[in-house]
Amino acid sequence: MQDLKITLVQPDMQWQNPAENCAMYERLMDQGAAGTDLVLLPEMFSTGFTMDSRLAAEPMGGETCQWLQQQAMQRGVAIAGSLAIKVDDSYVNRMIFTFPDGEQVYYDKRHLFRMAGEHERYQPGEKRVVVEYRGWRILLQVCYDLRFPVFSRNNNDYDLALYVANWPAPRRQPWRKLLQARAIENLCYVAGVNRVGTDANGYQYSGDSMLVDFKGERLMDHAPDLPFCDTMTLSAEALKSFNQAFPAWMDADSFVIANEE
Repeated sequence: MQDLKITLVQPDMQWQNPAENCAMYERLMDQGAAGTDLVLLPEMFSTGFTMDSRLAAEPMGGETCQWLQQQAMQRGVAIAGSLAIKVDDSYVNRMIFTFPDGEQVYYDKRHLFRMAGEHERYQPGEKRVVVEYRGWRILLQVCYDLRFPVFSRNNNDYDLALYVANWPAPRRQPWRKLLQARAIENLCYVAGVNRVGTDANGYQYSGDSMLVDFKGERLMDHAPDLPFCDTMTLSAEALKSFNQAFPAWMDADSFVIANEE
């Protein structure tokens, strides 16, 4: 396990316009993602957080999935973010982790945001997903999942948790504090990426994308409301040393999550 360079991309997205959004991400990555290992994009990064699943969703392997593969292979990096994906006759909010060789692993959002009716338009995922990349074990999570710590409990099986979101500005303080809480309680690094701007429904987003270490210290924390693309290196040795000195996970209570396969 070596140090990992991670890039957070905080955009102001165009509503339900994948072509324009993907072009914008390319420009941002050109500016701020040189030499990185992993690029993190927001929730529903090509469309914004839309409940118009029939219009916005694409099949797995569709144009935006192919764009992820092309960018990952061209840049030699992993890229992760979520999309609205059509599966048979239903839809999921799917976080896709694309490896530098184009292989894709995915996690379907388990906790659907009922206050926006997401549970009426999308199907919940059931499987907790951890991917391995460059010696790092990485947990995939989406937005509202952040409020449910049991599902993200670290059983000494991951080193970094990724949260991709469209988290509105009026609730920015819970977003910020919960990212730190998940890092502290799980003894891991946490990266959270959100968007800025205003969507077609009039919801405002302040961003507050953050990178937090295993003690809850903010390693990356830009001013709100502005797009950015920034890269930072995560220290493998610092994480290893802390967990050896403070293995609190060994005293955690055991449990089984209902309906998880």
